[in-house]
Amino acid sequence: MNRSLILVKHSLPEVRKDLPAREWTLSEEGRARAERLAEVIKTHGIDFLAASAEPKAMETARIIAEKCGVNFEVFEGLHEHERSTSPYLHKSEFEAAVNKFFEKPDSLVFGNETANQASERFSNAIYSILSMHKNSKIAIVAHGTVISLFVARLTGQPGFQVWTELGLPSLVILDLQSNVLIGIENIL
Repeated sequence: MNRSLILVKHSLPEVRKDLPAREWTLSEEGRARAERLAEVIKTHGIDFLAASAEPKAMETARIIAEKCGVNFEVFEGLHEHERSTSPYLHKSEFEAAVNKFFEKPDSLVFGNETANQASERFSNAIYSILSMHKNSKIAIVAHGTVISLFVARLTGQPGFQVWTELGLPSLVILDLQSNVLIGIENIL
């Protein structure tokens, strides 16, 4: 298995209350931040890049791929916690819902998927990618909630705390052999 893994939270989207978040694209500022993110990721010398099928993740991945000179592949299972039927929530309401999501992982408290279901789906996708690319330095562009679930389950860190530390965009570096969070870097 690979020694390290870079998980990338997509860049800043254009928030559109008339669309589900899974359909949002990057904002102009989000594209600029993704360019800066790509410069940072380039220093890590990645060999393989994977992305969620959501537009904001694919746009972020496309910018990284161009800057790093690698292709990217879209993989099933990397999408955000399934909450497409949930109404748009203002920041404080959204944060409270996400906190409850982490606190009650077996309960359907927000969206159409429990934290445990989202975690299992995302982890299966991650480990599938890792097994297909055993000798590659991998970066995966995904979403804050599922990244936080993965980090929490791997390292024992509190999931909601990890979630609050992730910016738009950010990268999380994990040591998979020792199950340690090496670091989180936010790009503004």
